[in-house]
Amino acid sequence: MRQFQFNVQSDSEFRSELLKLKQWLSSRVVKHVLFQVYTEILDIEPFEAVCRIIDEEMPDSECVGCSSNGCIFNGDFCTGSIVVVCTVFEYQTTGLRVLACELTEQTQKEVAARFKAFTEENPWIKACSLMLTIRGMSMTGFCDELSKVRSDVSIFGGGAFNLDINEDRAFVYSKESGFLEHGVVFILMGGEDFYIETTYITGWKPLGRELLVTDAKGDVLKELNHQPAFDIYYRYLHIHNDESFFNNTLEFPFLYETNGIEILRAPIAGNKDGSLTMTADIEMDVKVRIAYGDPWTILSSVRNCCKDIYGFAPEAISVFSCAARRTFWGNEEIGKETLPFQQVASTSGFYTSGEFLRTGRFVNQHNVTLVVAAMREGPKREMPPLEECTEELSGRVSMINRLATFIKATTDELMESTDRLAAMAITDGLTGLYNRVEIQRRIIHNMEKYDTSGIFLIMIDIDNFKKVNDTYGHDEGDKVIIALSNIMLEIARRDGIDIGRWGGEEFMVLIKNRDIEYARSIAEEIRSGFAARTFDLAPSQTVSVGITRAISGETPDAICSRVDKALYSAKNTGKNKIIIL
Repeated sequence: MRQFQFNVQSDSEFRSELLKLKQWLSSRVVKHVLFQVYTEILDIEPFEAVCRIIDEEMPDSECVGCSSNGCIFNGDFCTGSIVVVCTVFEYQTTGLRVLACELTEQTQKEVAARFKAFTEENPWIKACSLMLTIRGMSMTGFCDELSKVRSDVSIFGGGAFNLDINEDRAFVYSKESGFLEHGVVFILMGGEDFYIETTYITGWKPLGRELLVTDAKGDVLKELNHQPAFDIYYRYLHIHNDESFFNNTLEFPFLYETNGIEILRAPIAGNKDGSLTMTADIEMDVKVRIAYGDPWTILSSVRNCCKDIYGFAPEAISVFSCAARRTFWGNEEIGKETLPFQQVASTSGFYTSGEFLRTGRFVNQHNVTLVVAAMREGPKREMPPLEECTEELSGRVSMINRLATFIKATTDELMESTDRLAAMAITDGLTGLYNRVEIQRRIIHNMEKYDTSGIFLIMIDIDNFKKVNDTYGHDEGDKVIIALSNIMLEIARRDGIDIGRWGGEEFMVLIKNRDIEYARSIAEEIRSGFAARTFDLAPSQTVSVGITRAISGETPDAICSRVDKALYSAKNTGKNKIIIL
């Protein structure tokens, strides 16, 4: 596999360069030649002229392309408006096929299903590179259908775009189908000597607290924490719901987990009712956080990615980088995150309106992400030494890095304080067990939400505890309570059961999905363990224990009342015993 890149300045100059390539190819036996044309302008005449030159000089080649937010040329941001990438496949076993289809909200599942069928008919396919128009559509259905494609097929690519990120218009192109303003181009590659590795880089970090999706429908995010979703951007970033909303929020996407990985998802529009339109569907009860870019984290991720890809020994690298990353870095600095790949192999690509990548079984749409696809034909070649990247940050990006460091430190401190306050709100200060409000809440939640057949309550009371306080003082009384609590804390951590201080010297244990023998064994472990403890002043102490099992359909109050009766039956019949009702 060989790759040649052209920064097109004029038609005559490009034709001249193409003739040199044609001469080079004439002395070699090659299987396929693929041209990919990227442009940041929507005027199709210059693009069409380039494609016409390619067809005139090399009519047997494949030619595809799209509009973009900018081009990546030899690993760096290209100041020219059109870049042409020519990939030469040299192995006779390598296959190449281009498919193009109209793509709309109504046809995306059908298109993906047709592509799936094609891969099943052609087992040689190992990889699919996508170029597609996505603005104004949720791509969830498309990605769900693509996830059904054979698991050994790598799928990656980017959404067509244009220089104005607030403009929805874009196009894709193929030699067979021409220009499509609503379409997708599949570039299919494979064969027994074709190899590919894919990965992705974010470098965006979570900012502030988690937010719960409390209302969403399809790609419309309506509420976070029961408040209009837009309010989050206004309250924390003072972003207004106006014509600049998309541009202002692009660098502050939501970070959340889906299909087993963390992804970034940016809103594309703020609506009058305070909802946000996303680029893909978002589910209810998902926890999200706003994210921000950290330059050093990005560059560290790039260095690690380059080292991994270096071991694969690729011959060509395709990158699909979100337009938000170009906005984040600026034209002068954006090359810092893509140039390192050029050290490894010829690197090209474009700035997208959304990135696509299969991770495991699932095809996910990403935002604000850098997707990387490394390819080669044949066995690993000997690679030149990989130089260590030592990037310096300057100007605006240097300031962003300092702010990112400050934000991380303050966010960590805030989260630590929040976690501490949250723990204090549900924990008994003396014992470290749940307080009564929290253990009651957990009993009610489990009784209402789950099958009650495996729910048991154990109620525990220290025998003759008033005598300890009256005789030896409250400090000694606290030591007795803490000793019992420590036994129960150890059991709670070991077995994952809920235990709380019910009040004074009374405690409540909640057991789920177990049987009566397990509940009895826990009660006995607490009773016998506490009886064996000794104290500085007070003699050994004992507890009385009541156990009961939940009855289908009963209320939380009913089970709590019954376990209380079991406890007092134990106390009234001699103490230091277990009674089951």
